[in-house]
Amino acid sequence: MADKKSGAGETVVIKKYANRRLYNTATSAYVTLEDLARMVREGAEFVVYDAKTNDDLTRQILTQIIFEEESRGEALLPVQFLRQLIGFYGGQMQGVLPSYLEMSLDSFARQQEQMRGQFSKAFGAAPGAGLLDEAVKRNMALFADAMKMWPGFNAAAAARPAAAPPEQPAADPLAEMRRQMDEMRTQLDKLAQPPGKGG
Repeated sequence: MADKKSGAGETVVIKKYANRRLYNTATSAYVTLEDLARMVREGAEFVVYDAKTNDDLTRQILTQIIFEEESRGEALLPVQFLRQLIGFYGGQMQGVLPSYLEMSLDSFARQQEQMRGQFSKAFGAAPGAGLLDEAVKRNMALFADAMKMWPGFNAAAAARPAAAPPEQPAADPLAEMRRQMDEMRTQLDKLAQPPGKGG
């Protein structure tokens, strides 16, 4: 019997028939290896039994999924690793290797989760959100302000007094940048005036 892990839900039983078809007893529908691969990625637990003998075929089916992924061009396992793995079959280390590989992959998965957590802390609740979105908004605002300083782009700037700073708290870094941009715009306007004209 394969290990049944409790957690997100019950372990789904898949029956394999003589015609090689796989039947999901939870959904009462036939499934493919691709469907099972998707279930693995989604964290769903399943076991595969031979419909006639009730033998546990989970390991063979998971190996078959890996074979399908590798042959499709989704190569994940280096050739040297596969050679070494084959070399361990029948050797003294065969009994120890499965536990070692499981520990190594668990450790890798934990490190990946830690990296995701650190990324979330640095850039907000999810990648591409929070701080990153705020940085994009600030950059767009600065870019828009910069464009208003040049002829052809300053129609919006002409609608308001050039030297009037925005009515925002000085503690806001964005407000401070806008104030500095307004000062630069005023200085550029003065420099752009023809010589001999007052102002």
